[in-house]
Amino acid sequence: MKLQNITYSIPWNLFLITIGSIIIGIGLKAIVIPHGMITGGFSGFGILIFYYTDLFTPGIWYLLLNIPVFIFGWLFVSRRFLLYSLYGTIILTLAIDLIQFEIPIEDFMLAALSGGAVVGTGAGIIFRSLGSAGGNDIISIILNQKFAVRIGTYNFVFNFLLFLFSFGTLETDLILYSMAMSYITSQVIEYCMTLFNQRKMILIISQKHRLIADEIIGKLKRGVTFIQGQGAYTGDDRQIIFTVVNTFQIKRIEEIAFTIDPDAFLITENTFNVLGKGFSKRKVY
Repeated sequence: MKLQNITYSIPWNLFLITIGSIIIGIGLKAIVIPHGMITGGFSGFGILIFYYTDLFTPGIWYLLLNIPVFIFGWLFVSRRFLLYSLYGTIILTLAIDLIQFEIPIEDFMLAALSGGAVVGTGAGIIFRSLGSAGGNDIISIILNQKFAVRIGTYNFVFNFLLFLFSFGTLETDLILYSMAMSYITSQVIEYCMTLFNQRKMILIISQKHRLIADEIIGKLKRGVTFIQGQGAYTGDDRQIIFTVVNTFQIKRIEEIAFTIDPDAFLITENTFNVLGKGFSKRKVY
């Protein structure tokens, strides 16, 4: 079975959601809650209500907050995404309530760093699936599809209001530590999302473009496109080599180009995402 087909299979997506939810649960119950901090999103909202009321458990509050979200989600998002998200919500709820151990960290800044890293890793794993763990993910998708509200903008506003209202419940230092942890979480999520998808766009200007292109195609099995260009100073027509490779192939590209033409001009650019044959398949929720 091809790797791209595996990523759309039900077992693989359930596996990602399960592992990610358990890791988030460990971060919340073993680090965040014992230190009196909150995370962003619905999990942080549920923890804040738990601190304020001391009723139920953080997991139960998270589940209750998701009930109206799933009702709206049933009307506006795909059934597949919603069912995966329902599974993720249940697993995360169970993980939050069943995990009973704590990680002994005394320094609050170290707790914020480690809590953000653990929760971000779990969330990043879930984001690589075709579902979510419920909460803000569903709302942000609905707002994006119906009203063109950017997902990042909504999450920022929600978390800003959450931390703002927490000033009446938590100590100022705890709120600041929580904000730092939320930032770390977002950075780790971004890293997890791009870890296996990072690609490099390469442009090569050379008089021996045909030889270089043939070597790239033959040795690296990567597609090459010629872009028609013209030197602004000389007015000479040039064929610019355009190709996209993974990070491990950059040095091989350089070796090929400069071995064939020591006077070649090579430009390497980062790419956020590359979709298409030979790379990532477009994710359809």
